[in-house]
Amino acid sequence: MPGPVAYGIHAVRVLLARNPERVRRLLVTSGRDAGRLAELKSLAQRAGVPVGATDDASLDKLADGGRHQGVVAEIMARTGDPETQLEEALEAAQGAPLLLVLDGVQDPHNLGACLRSADAAGVTAVIAPRDRAAGLTAVARKVAAGAAETVPFIPVVNLARALRDLKERGVWLVGTDDAADKTLYEIDLAGPLALVMGSEGEGLRRLTRECCDQLVSIPMAGAVESLNVSVATGVVLFEAVRQRAAARGSAKGAR
Repeated sequence: MPGPVAYGIHAVRVLLARNPERVRRLLVTSGRDAGRLAELKSLAQRAGVPVGATDDASLDKLADGGRHQGVVAEIMARTGDPETQLEEALEAAQGAPLLLVLDGVQDPHNLGACLRSADAAGVTAVIAPRDRAAGLTAVARKVAAGAAETVPFIPVVNLARALRDLKERGVWLVGTDDAADKTLYEIDLAGPLALVMGSEGEGLRRLTRECCDQLVSIPMAGAVESLNVSVATGVVLFEAVRQRAAARGSAKGAR
C-alpha cells in the first residue's frame, strides 16, 4: 500500500470537497455507478488532483478488502507533533472547546463511528493513545463517512500526560464509568470540556480515571448493563451539545 487511503463514494466525496490538498491521487474503476464516479472525478480534476483508472482487483487490495464502491483516494498523512495539532485545534475552536478522548478503543469500526458522532456534534478534536488502540485505518475512515477528514484526530504517546495538559488549559475532564455516583444528566457540561470514553470491555484505565475531574454514568432503564462505546459516545456528546445550546439561549435571553 502506498500510504493511507480513503475509500467509498461518500467518504471520498467529503475529502475532495473539504480537503482536496490532502489527496495524492484518485483511483476509480469503470463499469459501475458511472454517474457518481464521474462526479468524484470532476471534483478531483477541478482541485488539480490526478485521476487514474484501475480495476476492482487493484482497488480491493488498496482497500484491504473493504467495500470501496469503485473508488479509492490515496491521501497524505497529517504531519506535526500532537501538542501543536492540539494547540491549533483549540485556537480554532469557536467558544468553549468540546473534546472527545478515547482511552484505547480497539475496533476501527467503533473508532469510525465515534468520529462520525464527533463531527455531527461539532467536536474540536478527538484524542487517543498512539499505541494499543485503533488508528485511522482505511476501515475507520470508511465507517467515519468523511468525518476522519473533518475532525482533527490526535494520537498521543502518553494519554495521562495529555489529559493533565488539558486540565492546565482549563478544560474539565469528565469520564464515563458504569459505577459512577452521578449520572450524565446531573452535571454541567457547558464549559470547556473533554469527554473521556473507555475501551470496549475494559472501560477507563486507572491512570485515565484518576486524571478525570468527574466520573458519570449513563442511566440504563432496561436489562442491558452497558452500551457499545460508539453508542455511548453519541449519547454523552449530544447531552453536552444540548446543554451548550441551552446555555447559549439563556445567555442571549439575559441580554
